[in-house]
Amino acid sequence: MSAIRMRKMLDGPLPAPTAPSGISLQPFPKSDPLRLHELLVSAYAQGGGSVGDFDHWFEPLVTDAEFDPELMLIAVDATGNPLGLAHCWTSGFLKDLVVHPDYRNRKIGSWLLYQAFATIKMRGLDQLDLKVLADNIAARRFYARHGMVEVA
Repeated sequence: MSAIRMRKMLDGPLPAPTAPSGISLQPFPKSDPLRLHELLVSAYAQGGGSVGDFDHWFEPLVTDAEFDPELMLIAVDATGNPLGLAHCWTSGFLKDLVVHPDYRNRKIGSWLLYQAFATIKMRGLDQLDLKVLADNIAARRFYARHGMVEVA
């Protein structure tokens, strides 16, 4: 399956991330990694990406040289239930952006993406890149609506 690289330049003003009602960010250290893995599995079950089993996901994640727990942006409801996450690498690459299927179309994905833009910009980087599957038209349109463009 071929992938397309998309990029958002962060050199200009960015929209202020506004949390959807009842949604907040939870720091990675306060999150249950098993529940985050379940979120990824649920979100990717409908296509657009994949995640291995827990053991093949968690250990490589937290030991990767580009992993920083502050770049794991986790959207939770008032009870701490993870609804979505944006996971960036320190190089300014968005590895995962997912929202649980039951919570899509509630602006959680947009909020997380804007949070990722702001977080990466605060780190002094001038762009955020990602890869999206070429046949994932809905995701490509979503990213384009948020100012991302395809790059070679």
